[in-house]
Amino acid sequence: MSTWRKFIWLLVFSTLGVSGWAETQPVEWKAMPSLPDSIGVAAPFAGVSNDVLVVAGGANFSNGLLWDGGTKVWHDEIYLFDEPTGEWRVAGRLPRPVAYGVSVTYENSIICVGGSDQSRHYADAFRVEVQGQEIRIHELPPLPQPMANGAGAVLDGKLYVVAGSYGPEDTTASHGFWVLDLERTDDGWRELPVWPGPARILPVVAVQDDAFYLFSGIELLSTSEGAERKHLRDGYRFDPTAGWTRTADLPRPAAAAPSPAVAMGQSTIAILGGDDGTIIDFKPLKEHPGFNRTLLAYHTITDTWRSLGDIPASRVTTSIVPWRGSSVIVSGEVSPGLRSPEIWAMVATGSQMQLGLFNTLGILVYLSGIVWIGWVCSRTNKSTDDFFRGGQQIPWWAAGLSIFATLLSSITFMAIPANAYHSGWALFLANSYVLITPLVIFVFLPFYRRLNVTSAYEYLELRFNIATRLAASTLFIFFQCGRIAIVLYLPALAIATVTNLNVSLCILVMGVLCIAYTAGGGIKAVIWTDVVQAVFLIGSALYCLGFLFHKIEGGLSGALVTASDYGHLFEKVNWDWDVGIASGWVILIGSLFHHLFPLTASQDVVQRYITTKDESGAARALWLNSIVSVAATATFFLIGTALFAYFRQFPEKLDPNLSNDAIVPFFIVSALPAGLAGLVIAGILAAAQSTISSSINSIATVVVTDFQQRLQPRRLDGFYLRSARWVSVVVGLVGMGIAQLMATSDIRSLYTAFIEVIGLFGGILSGLFLLGVFSRHASARGALAGTIISGGVLLYARSFHSLNAYAYAPIGVIVCVSVGWLFSFTAPERKNLSGLTVFNR
Repeated sequence: MSTWRKFIWLLVFSTLGVSGWAETQPVEWKAMPSLPDSIGVAAPFAGVSNDVLVVAGGANFSNGLLWDGGTKVWHDEIYLFDEPTGEWRVAGRLPRPVAYGVSVTYENSIICVGGSDQSRHYADAFRVEVQGQEIRIHELPPLPQPMANGAGAVLDGKLYVVAGSYGPEDTTASHGFWVLDLERTDDGWRELPVWPGPARILPVVAVQDDAFYLFSGIELLSTSEGAERKHLRDGYRFDPTAGWTRTADLPRPAAAAPSPAVAMGQSTIAILGGDDGTIIDFKPLKEHPGFNRTLLAYHTITDTWRSLGDIPASRVTTSIVPWRGSSVIVSGEVSPGLRSPEIWAMVATGSQMQLGLFNTLGILVYLSGIVWIGWVCSRTNKSTDDFFRGGQQIPWWAAGLSIFATLLSSITFMAIPANAYHSGWALFLANSYVLITPLVIFVFLPFYRRLNVTSAYEYLELRFNIATRLAASTLFIFFQCGRIAIVLYLPALAIATVTNLNVSLCILVMGVLCIAYTAGGGIKAVIWTDVVQAVFLIGSALYCLGFLFHKIEGGLSGALVTASDYGHLFEKVNWDWDVGIASGWVILIGSLFHHLFPLTASQDVVQRYITTKDESGAARALWLNSIVSVAATATFFLIGTALFAYFRQFPEKLDPNLSNDAIVPFFIVSALPAGLAGLVIAGILAAAQSTISSSINSIATVVVTDFQQRLQPRRLDGFYLRSARWVSVVVGLVGMGIAQLMATSDIRSLYTAFIEVIGLFGGILSGLFLLGVFSRHASARGALAGTIISGGVLLYARSFHSLNAYAYAPIGVIVCVSVGWLFSFTAPERKNLSGLTVFNR
């Protein structure tokens, strides 16, 4: 049998293999010690202060059950619980017996607002704080009007309180919506525009995805006999910058469900049970079966609802308190008139996924092939020219694919589809490679080729001085170390998400393999592995896209229509001139400066220009990169759109605990056939390693060329070659260390973090090259002044102003060029600039 036939049979066999997806429950339930009150309470204030769980007040029928003629009693006891193996204890009392108010945890205290007793509703607000064995209560500005049976949650340091009723005898509900800045409480409450739906009591609220959500509740309809209750299924989203929009209706009413609802992952809201209104006026009351026990999950991105199973016991009119990694349901009402002292903790578990044999084999084959390429290339590295420039014998098409793989990498494979899935196509406006490429080919490329430099920063010494060269080289090294860490962490997160492997272990394995073939094979190994990795990258993306379109009803057109209907194409692009948001103008203009850096001033890309045989080959490589990049970026945005349509049609397939950045690897392992999923994961690894290896080799080039050879001249070439290999090892280890630190951080959008890093460092470097190439007047002192002041302005802007990530690069370039040019008037120089500017090239 021929090799090709064997390969085809193996592929078919692996495709028929068992998927690596292992379904588990997304949450676990744990019973905690019950409240000392044997009856339990409904609607208490609850929260956490200094890691102590607090339950205060509430109401019950302690003088006799409701069906035996008992009446409701309000309480003022404050219960504390500080150890999972401990017991509840009474530690103080509230200013008065009260229940049915709003309570939230903020920093180290519980904010309590409104509430009622047997005679009236209150507007009071206060803060409860636990200090050792002492309870401290601090007054806050009261609400503009009394309120009970409402709900509230904290978003960005502001407490939002909504709905409820004004008094015990009210036959209509409140349509109020107020906010209190918890950092500036003296400013008092501010009334906000209300939601576009009926007034209500006992709603459920939540905070997720940078917005405030309002769900369900009970509308009070005034009749001649009093108030008729209508259970609601509607939902609304409040964005502080854009106002209210309506969400998909709940599958059933969930009035009085524990609130604020649980935020799971980055995009899911879990509503626990609630009163669905199906058994109103049930008789006899003591045989009431209890309220609904279904755990509903709302996905904020796809605007869909699903069930996550049942909760162990029905609860209404109580709070959910985040405490030590779990969500604690405190006491509450299990049926009309009946409370329970039981405390339950909900723990998000996520889904466990196993790669399986065939997926693992696919990844191992890829990794082995990459290491083999590095070993082959290492045998041809006889000099630093081979290690840094590949002997200038690299074909133009290989150099072009290498530039493509270096620039797009795993950021493209995962973060861009994740961004399109979450927010639409606004960032596609940043795809401006085609606009920058002519400038690079006709202006910058001739400098690097005709000056015959190895490091891009050699030009800066020729144009300015050695200090400018070393300053630029140092900035580049810092930038690339950060880039290595981000690109290492992204695929490590992906693999750890789709398997039971540890993030740190994934970082270690990928980093060590990258160091091995880069330190041994030099730029040849980097470029030829880039070519293989580019093929894996594009092939994996196209396969994912084809698979998604096959599964989605309506294919490509169906996905586009679905995305358009929900504003997930270009509908969300904001064309305001606001540098604090991702507006269309900020992305479009900012991306021009953003892409200017890698194509003109970043050693990892510039190094490719001098690996080809001649200047025309380098130009063809740049055009190839530009064309492939535009097509590939469109493909990855389409993947994000297709993922949105896919999970909207199949919401039950989503893991509610998933982070948005992990949506692509989650889809790969949970949906793709075994074997092929492994090859696509190999594409993620390929995307990451192409960037990491380029960064490692470019840093080694800069360190040896700009520092060692310049400051320690007249050494044998073999000494510099050995140094380059050792630098490659050290740089790889440093990048791995930073990635390990990132693994312990909460970075909501890694793509935004990556753009920010490029803007902060790249703007300064781009400004230096523009200053040198386009000005005959610029001096070395002016360039250095521009670098320092530009860095200071960027740090100030980053620390004290909320700017969009794409705003940093333009600021860096403009400040560096303008300050450098103006300062040069105070320190003019007489220098031969022949061949160093566009005016005398």
